[in-house]
Amino acid sequence: MRGDGMITAGIDVGSTTTKAVLLGKDGIYSYSVQATGIDIPEATEQVLGESLAQANLSFEDIAGIVSTGYGRISIPFSSQTITEITCNAAGVHHLFPNATLVVDIGGQDSKAIKMDKKGRVRQFAMNDKCAAGTGKFLEVAAQTLRVDVEELGKTSLESKNKITISNTCTVFAQSEIVSLIARKTEKEDIAAALHESIGSRIYGLINSVYPEPKAEIVLTGGVARNIAIVKLLERMTGRMVMVPENPQIVTALGAAILARKVN
Repeated sequence: MRGDGMITAGIDVGSTTTKAVLLGKDGIYSYSVQATGIDIPEATEQVLGESLAQANLSFEDIAGIVSTGYGRISIPFSSQTITEITCNAAGVHHLFPNATLVVDIGGQDSKAIKMDKKGRVRQFAMNDKCAAGTGKFLEVAAQTLRVDVEELGKTSLESKNKITISNTCTVFAQSEIVSLIARKTEKEDIAAALHESIGSRIYGLINSVYPEPKAEIVLTGGVARNIAIVKLLERMTGRMVMVPENPQIVTALGAAILARKVN
């Protein structure tokens, strides 16, 4: 065992991807990300197994495991389950100790979290009733436009004409995209309109928990890699948006941090 022997694991089971992080005294030893699929126990075993293999460790080396995310109760080998709101805040506080405002954009929900200076959650708002404003919204839009979802943000930045997507529902927005394509609307302009729609919904979440104009924003989740979303939120809020090096694993990191406190 390494460091002080206190190696913990955090597993975040999201609707789209499952993440595992191994944490020791010296920081993150390894992590793994893969699609969640329909078999949550299998997905969690695979990401944990891959993380252990990368770190040259065995399951017996782990002092504690905290699971989080929507599928957290389906992990039989975790020491404790903790909500993704609390774990996300813990992970962000570890990476950005002065942060008090977090926006997490996942596959099928988005969250705005207000924290105190110790990383404790004080207020939060979620968009969990509809896929609009989430990674799924972008995924469906990218498929309809026949653009790689990883490139959708860059594509939107090439827009030269401002248009509006009036529907926020993913299903109806997809139909609207098809209609725009039929009218020969440039895909760059459609992509930009889609990002504006998402940005507006996230902006509403931010204002509902933290209307003060000074707080920097830490953006986590897979969508944080989308440069257009980062630029939009900076423009809409007038605040700096900071993105962790690995935004997808921040919640799993927080779970591993909290596992140290549990044990």
